Amino acid sequence: MIREHKGFVPLSLPEFDTLTRLLSKILSTGHPPVIIPGEAILGIEAMAAGISAPGRIFLNVVTGPYGSLFGKWLERGGATVVEVKVLFDEVVPAEEIAAAVERFNPVALSFVQAEVVTGGSNPAKEILKIARGFNLITVMDSVSAVGGEALLVDEWGVDLVAVGAQKALAGPNGVSAVSISPRGWEFIESNEYAPRNSILSLLDLKPSPDGTTLVRVPPNIPTLEARALIAALTAVEEEGLEQVIQRHESAAASAVAGIKALGLEPWQKNSKHYSTLTTTVRISGEQNLRIDQPVGIVAPGDGELFGHLLRINHFGANACRQSVEEAVTTLAQLLNQDADDALKAIRLVWGASHD
Repeated sequence: MIREHKGFVPLSLPEFDTLTRLLSKILSTGHPPVIIPGEAILGIEAMAAGISAPGRIFLNVVTGPYGSLFGKWLERGGATVVEVKVLFDEVVPAEEIAAAVERFNPVALSFVQAEVVTGGSNPAKEILKIARGFNLITVMDSVSAVGGEALLVDEWGVDLVAVGAQKALAGPNGVSAVSISPRGWEFIESNEYAPRNSILSLLDLKPSPDGTTLVRVPPNIPTLEARALIAALTAVEEEGLEQVIQRHESAAASAVAGIKALGLEPWQKNSKHYSTLTTTVRISGEQNLRIDQPVGIVAPGDGELFGHLLRINHFGANACRQSVEEAVTTLAQLLNQDADDALKAIRLVWGASHD
């Protein structure tokens, strides 16, 4: 008997519509996002390419390496970039941003919502309120934040925001999205330097306002990754976005309790701005914590932060008590300490957040 070989099944329009709907829902926006045919860094660079132009002044908030990179991409497009920058164990106070806006009179404000590399999370809602007061175009990198903390695109007035699924959403990294408001599209369309016929062109991927007039799926969308993203977003919908965010908050709070019970301190100085995705641990003089390779979800610092901090990557499927306990046990072993008190601290905090 010869079996029929079905072979590859292309992504259907109903599947693409489902993906668009699920992304819009998780972003709390009524505008269909651009589906980016690659990892989220492509969407971030495409945002920079689409909005940057000579004569445009951008205020770029830098609280980690991704903020620095975005500023370089804006400068590459000919824009004037003014940085508001702090040490990477802090986030920028909202009032400092307001003062910089008044001083430099930019047309747009850009920042990273949550920096998993540093374990810090910028006060997005406060920053965006300031930007609205000055009628600025707002640009956000929320690749890590989405699913781990609130992201209300329409309510907060976000004009351009890039998101990915590989962190809090526990999805694939091969397809991502950029949400763009009508005002954001006008800002791109008014830029004569915005790319066309390019992998960096958002204009080439612009959906219809209601997202319903496609006659075929864009040919560059990676089919298997798109289906994996639909599955991940469906799982988030079934669990409930609020519950997913709460799970990340619980993981962060219990991880902080665990490391403190070991006598360690978070890398971030202000507890109000701890990321829910990662807990970063200050190494200080603890030579035993200077690891070169990840151990489970405990990883060394990236780039210039190597040797200064460790990351506990409690996001996605690892936003759970078991993963936090395993990570803190790893730290205890590196320090040649007993983990019992730290594990008790974790369970106490986790239990309190789930009563």
